[in-house]
Amino acid sequence: MSEKETSLPSKYDRQSVEKNRYKFWIDGKFFEATGDPEKEPFSIVIPPPNVTGKLHLGHAWDTTMQDTISRMKRMQGYDVLWLPGMDHAGIATQAKVEAKLKEQGKSRYELGREKFLDTAWEWKEEYAQFIRAQWEKLGLGVDYSRERFTLDEGLSNAVKEVFVTLYEKGLIYRGEYIINWDPQTKTALSDIEVIYEEVQGKFYHMKYPIKDSDETIEIATTRPETMLGDTAIAVHPEDERYKHLVGKTVVLPIVGREIQIVADDYVDMEFGSGAVKITPAHDPNDFEIGNRHNLERVLVMNEDGTMNENAGKYEGLDRFDCRKQIVKDLQDQGVLFKIEEHTHQVGHSERSGAVVEPYLSTQWFVKMQPLADAVVEMQDTDDKVNFYPPRFERTYLNWMDNIRDWCISRQLWWGHRIPAWYHKETKEVYVGKEAPADIANWVQDEDVLDTWFSSALWPFSTMGWPDEEAEDFKRFFPTDVLVTGYDIIFFWVARMIFQSKEFTGKKPFKDVLMHGLIRDSEGRKMSKSLGNGVDPMDVIEKYGADSLRYFLLTGSTPGQDLRFYWEKVESTWNFANKVWNASRFSLMNLEGFTYDDIDLSGEKSLADKWILTRLNETIEQVTKNTNKYEFGEAGRHLYNFIWDELCDWYIEMAKLPLYGDNENEKTMTQSVLAYVLDQTMRLLHPFMPFITEEIWQKLPHQGESITVARWPEVRSEFHDEKASNEMKRLVSIIKSVRNIRSEVDTPMSKQVSLYIQTENQDIADELENNRAYVERFCNPSELIISTEVDVPEKAMSAVITGAELFLPLEGLIDFDKEIERLEKELDKWTNEVERVQKKLANQGFVNKAPQAVVDEEKRKEQDYLEKQAKVKTRLTELKG
Repeated sequence: MSEKETSLPSKYDRQSVEKNRYKFWIDGKFFEATGDPEKEPFSIVIPPPNVTGKLHLGHAWDTTMQDTISRMKRMQGYDVLWLPGMDHAGIATQAKVEAKLKEQGKSRYELGREKFLDTAWEWKEEYAQFIRAQWEKLGLGVDYSRERFTLDEGLSNAVKEVFVTLYEKGLIYRGEYIINWDPQTKTALSDIEVIYEEVQGKFYHMKYPIKDSDETIEIATTRPETMLGDTAIAVHPEDERYKHLVGKTVVLPIVGREIQIVADDYVDMEFGSGAVKITPAHDPNDFEIGNRHNLERVLVMNEDGTMNENAGKYEGLDRFDCRKQIVKDLQDQGVLFKIEEHTHQVGHSERSGAVVEPYLSTQWFVKMQPLADAVVEMQDTDDKVNFYPPRFERTYLNWMDNIRDWCISRQLWWGHRIPAWYHKETKEVYVGKEAPADIANWVQDEDVLDTWFSSALWPFSTMGWPDEEAEDFKRFFPTDVLVTGYDIIFFWVARMIFQSKEFTGKKPFKDVLMHGLIRDSEGRKMSKSLGNGVDPMDVIEKYGADSLRYFLLTGSTPGQDLRFYWEKVESTWNFANKVWNASRFSLMNLEGFTYDDIDLSGEKSLADKWILTRLNETIEQVTKNTNKYEFGEAGRHLYNFIWDELCDWYIEMAKLPLYGDNENEKTMTQSVLAYVLDQTMRLLHPFMPFITEEIWQKLPHQGESITVARWPEVRSEFHDEKASNEMKRLVSIIKSVRNIRSEVDTPMSKQVSLYIQTENQDIADELENNRAYVERFCNPSELIISTEVDVPEKAMSAVITGAELFLPLEGLIDFDKEIERLEKELDKWTNEVERVQKKLANQGFVNKAPQAVVDEEKRKEQDYLEKQAKVKTRLTELKG
C-alpha cells in the first residue's frame, strides 16, 4: 500500500472526510438489495417524509436509527432492503402550493384542477430533491432503485384496489354525518387530525319561551351562533321538573321557528339546568339524538365558516362575528340572561390551526370495528406485532377498543381521487378501479382520499402489491421493523396494521420501535413561534454528520423524548477526534503492514490478550443492545472501549513493543492493533459511517467497502479471563500511583521508589512478568515486588485487589515545605468548620432558612470536617 493510502491527515476534517463518500457508496450499489437466495432477507420501509419542506431533527433521529439497524444487518450478511420514499401529504402540500400561488396573485380556482396539479407536481419534484440531498448529508443507506411516492402509478393502483374491495365488502360507505370540518382549508378531518387545546371561553345561559305559556326553559351553550340551527330541546325522561313539558313546543328566539321538547336518556339531569338545545347539523351527539327522534337537520354555516341563508339576517357573517352579534341581540331581547367564564377543550386543525367546526356533511367513511377486531385478535397470537417499548402496545390496543368510523374523504385536489362516479341523471353510484364505459353520462367524485389512506398501505404497496407474485413482495414482506415516533401511533401505525391484516393476511412488520420527540435543552417542543428549532444541516455543517448521528443515537432510551444540546454534539465531535488520532497513530506504526501479515497465533503480551478479551466483550454487548434497539447502551459500551481502553491504555502500552527492539513482539502488536482497529471500525460503522469508512480504507483489509464488510463476531479463542484480571490489577496499580502523585503534587517526570507487597507469590510473579508496564507508566527510581517488603516508616499507601502499594514520602516531598503547606491548609479548614458550625448553632437561621439551604450547610460541615481530619492525619504522619 502506498503512503497516500495508509496515512491520515494530522487533523480530522469532517467536511473532507464526508465529501464524495456517499457517491462512492451509491456508485458501488452497496445499499441495493440483491435478491441473493443465499442471504436471509431483512427489510425496513422508511416513514415517508412529506414533500412540504425540508427535513427537521426528528426526521434525522428517526432515519439515523433505521440506517444504524440496516447497516448492521447488511454487515451481518442479510440481504437488506431499506426502501425510501415520500408522501404527497394532501392537505399540507396543497396549503403550501396555494400559499405560493397567493404570493403570485393567483388561486387554484383560476388555474383549474389540471393546471393546479401540474404546479403541485413541480413543487413535489423541487422538495423531493431537497429531501434526497439531506438523506445524502446524513449518509442514509437507502435503496434508491426502489424509491416510491404515494401518488406514483403502482401505489395509486393499490389504493384503488383497497377502496373498491372495502366498498364491495360493505366496509366503505357514503353517508351524511357530523364530521370535523376545517373552515380554513375547507376540508373534512379525521378525529386524530384534531388537536384539542384548552381555551378560555364562555357559557351563555338562555331562556327559550314555551309556546302558549308563561313558562320558559333554561339551556346553556358555548356556541350561541348554532342556536339558529336548533330543532329541539331535550330533557331526561325521568326528570320530574320537565315531564309535563315533553311534547310541547318552544319558540326559537330570533328565528321564530317552533321546536319540540323531547325526552332522551342521553341528557344528564345533574348537569346545568338538565335541559339541552339540540342542533343535529352542528354537534355529533345532537346528530345521534336527532336520528332517534327524526329531527330536521338545519345547517346554518357555509364551508368557509361564514353563516349561510338559514342564518337569516346573519347571513355572510363570520361564525365568530355572528356569535358577538347574536349575543347582543339575545341580551336585548332578554333571552340571554347570564354569561359566565368557562375553560374548555376546543378542537383545532392539526394542519391549519383553525378552530374545527362540527359540521353536517356527506362524506366517505371506513367502517372500523371489523378491521380493528381482527388486529386486536392478532395481538393474542404468535403473529403479533412487537412494540418497543412494550407499553405502547397498550396505547395501541386502547385506541382500537374505542375506535370510531374513519372519515376518509377530503375536499382537496392534491391526492388520490376517490374512484366513485355518479350518474348524471339517475344519481346512481358506481365504484370501480376504472371509469364507467359510458363515461359521458357519469361524473367522478370531486374529493380525494385522506393522505393516511395511502400511507396505511405503505409497507406492502411499495413492494408491488396487489401483485402478490411481485418479487419484492414475496421476498421482503412482511418487513422486519418500523421506526417511528409515538405521536403517530394512531395516524399511521395502527392503520398500517389493520390494512395489512385485511389485505395480505399478515402483520406489516415484526417490530415497531417507538421514539419520542426532540425538544430543546429546556425540554420545550421545538417550534417556529419559540424560535428554538435546530436545522440538522446546520449541525452537520458545524460538527459533521457522524457527530450528529452519534448524539441522536445515544442521547435517549426507546420511547423517550430527546433534549438537544449543542455541547453534547460537540462532545461527540471530540470522540470522533479521539478515534481519528488513535487511528492515525496506529496507521503510522502499520506502514507496509498488509492484511496477509496479520497473524494472531503467536505469543501475546498481557496487553494483547486483554484488549482482545475486551474486544470480544464489546462485540457481544454492542450486538446484543443494537438488536434490542438500545442504541444508547450500545454506544456507551463502544465509547468506553474506544476511549478508555483502546486509546488510553492499549495504544499507550503498545508503544513499548512498537518502539522496542524485539521484532516478534513488534509484529504481534502490529497484528493485534490492525485486527482490533479493523473490528472496532466495523462496530462503530453503523453509528458513524463516514469516519469509519475513511479509516477502514487505510487499514490492512479485504473488500471494497466497510458497508459490506463482515460484522464482528466473538472469537472464543481470544477470550482470556486470567489476562483480563491481571490487567485490571495492573491498571489499578498505575492509577493508584498517579493518584498518590497528584495528591502530593509530584509530577510523573520525577522518579520515586515504589514498593508492591503481594498477597501471594503468584501475584508477585504475575507483576514481575509485567514489570515493564509498571516501570513505563509509574516511573519508579526503584521497583520492589515481593510478598514481603520492608515498608518505609513514612509512606503513602494504597490497597488494591491482591496487593498493597507504598511510596516513601521522602522521595515524594520536601518535608519542611509540606508541613508548612499543610499547617496553612489546616488553619483554612479549621476556620471553615468554625464558620459553618456557628451558622448552624444559630437557631434563627436554622428555623427560618429553607430546608434545602440548611441541608447544604450541614453537607459543607461534614465535608470540611473530613478534610480537616485528613490534613491532621497527614501532619501526624509527617511529624511522627
